[in-house]
Amino acid sequence: MRTQFDEQLERLHLELIRMGALCEDAISAAAKALLEQDATLADKAREAEEEIDRAESDVERLCLQLLLRQQPVAKDLREISSALKMISDLERIGDQAADIAELSGYVADASDAGRTHIGDMARATISMVTDSVDSFVKRDLELARAVCAADDKVDALFQDVKKEIVGMISTDSSKGELALDLLMVAKYFERIGDHATNVAEWVEYSLTGVHSNNN
Repeated sequence: MRTQFDEQLERLHLELIRMGALCEDAISAAAKALLEQDATLADKAREAEEEIDRAESDVERLCLQLLLRQQPVAKDLREISSALKMISDLERIGDQAADIAELSGYVADASDAGRTHIGDMARATISMVTDSVDSFVKRDLELARAVCAADDKVDALFQDVKKEIVGMISTDSSKGELALDLLMVAKYFERIGDHATNVAEWVEYSLTGVHSNNN
């Protein structure tokens, strides 16, 4: 019975890795669509988001099978319940990547303020998503905590983007609509960082039985 449970748990890990990889693809495609003005990449981000939705359903079904058929206890129960929480955040990451892709068509000038730091935000959030899922699969508490700490960098970059956008508007007030689009893009990346942090916090709970928000 335990062997069967372990096999299904390994499948859960693989499905989460796949979902995390799809999130990475969606964020990367959305960022490139924005920075390179490539409509095909925007389509790729939206396609990845649809795959993420399907992956969420697959993982949810597997988690429920583990809960109902295997009747896990203690640490195993925390791991499965944490996975159920994590996939909700991963699904939201896919949604926000698709939102960024949608906005990419409204942001045409690659020289506009905020672009450099938005690119930095994209790279930082991709790393956070990767590490958050890895920390779950590897049961790596320190890596999970490093993800939470990395969110400070994303928040700082968001502040940098806001300052640059304010400077852009003060120089040329006709760019107000463009500024709002850039600000929304940066906000979506900031939210992606928050969701990756949520995933890492559920990893910490699965390993320790303590959720950081309850400290």
